[in-house]
Amino acid sequence: MATKKTIKKTDTEPTAKAKVMNLTADIFSAQGKKAGSLELPENVFGVAWNESLMHQVVTSMQDNARTNVAHTKGRGDVRGGGRKPWKQKGTGRARHGSSRSPIWKGGGVTHGPSNEKVFQRTIPAKMRAKALFMALSRKLQNGEVVFVDSFGIDKPSTSLAKKALVALSKSGFEKLGWTKKNVALIAFSDAKEPIVKSFRNIGNVGSSPVRDLNPVAVLKHSFLVIENPEAAVAILSHRATKASKQ
Repeated sequence: MATKKTIKKTDTEPTAKAKVMNLTADIFSAQGKKAGSLELPENVFGVAWNESLMHQVVTSMQDNARTNVAHTKGRGDVRGGGRKPWKQKGTGRARHGSSRSPIWKGGGVTHGPSNEKVFQRTIPAKMRAKALFMALSRKLQNGEVVFVDSFGIDKPSTSLAKKALVALSKSGFEKLGWTKKNVALIAFSDAKEPIVKSFRNIGNVGSSPVRDLNPVAVLKHSFLVIENPEAAVAILSHRATKASKQ
C-alpha cells in the first residue's frame, strides 16, 4: 500500500532572497570621465522606502509652503443687507430676510475660500530626516544620483555649467541632457557663489546646499548631482546620526 507523502510547511512557502545593496558609487569629473569611487553609508543611501511616511512628510511640507491668499466674504461679511427687502407676507414673492443672501446677486459666497484657514503642520525632525534619506536611497537605486568631484567653475559661467551637464549625460546618465523641466538638482557641500550663479540661468536645473536638502526637492527633480561627494556624504551622515539620537 502506497504511503502518502507528508508535505512540510517549509516545502510550500517561498523563501525570500535577501537583497544585497551595492553602496559603492562612481565619482565623475566635470568632463564626464570616471575619477574614482566612494563608499556610501547605509543609514543615508540604504534606507527602506515607506510610502505612508513619505506621503505624510511631503504633503506637510507642501502645506507649510502654501501661501493662503484666496479669500471670499460670507453673507455676514458683505456690506449692507441689514434691512429686510420686503415684508414677509402679502406681496406674492418668495420670502427673504436679506439682500446679501448667497442666492442673491451681490450677496455673500457660500463655502468659499478663506485666508483665515490654517494649513501649517508640524513635522517631527526625525520623520523629515528619514524621508530625505528614503528619497536619496530611492534615487540611488534608480541610478539617478551623480557624484561629481568638482565642476571646476571659479567664476560664474553658464556655458561651463551646460558643458558639464552635457558631458555627464554621456556617462550613463543620458536623460541629463533632456530639456524638460526639473531635470537636475545640483547639491554642493559648501556655499560656492560661482556654481550657484552658473546653474541659476539654466531653467530646468535647480541648486541647493547639501545641508538644506529636503525630500520634496530631491523627488521633484529627475537627477541629483552631488558636487564634492566626500564632504557632502559626511554632512548627510552627520545629519543621519543626529536624527537617530532624537
